[in-house]
Amino acid sequence: MIAFLTIELSIEAAQSLKDKRQVVRSVKDRLRARFNVAVAELDASGIWNRATIGVVSVSPSRDYLDGLMKNVERMAIRIANNGGADVTDSFLEFL
Repeated sequence: MIAFLTIELSIEAAQSLKDKRQVVRSVKDRLRARFNVAVAELDASGIWNRATIGVVSVSPSRDYLDGLMKNVERMAIRIANNGGADVTDSFLEFL
């Protein structure tokens, strides 16, 4: 079973691409370190105040993945809020 979580961020305080990258890098690095999941920026557009991050994990247990991704989402919200961003939407898919 594969769980795929998509997180959309709004970074209203970003004045440059560098500001956006700083927030996105912080979210990605902290989620990887804390949960041992694969994390990547999905939409690498030049828009400074929006970002989309994908988180993926694999396990034989759907229940485990569901709990893990809920914890990842809560932590992503906390990290984003501390970095001056907001999570505007998230989607969880199982494959």
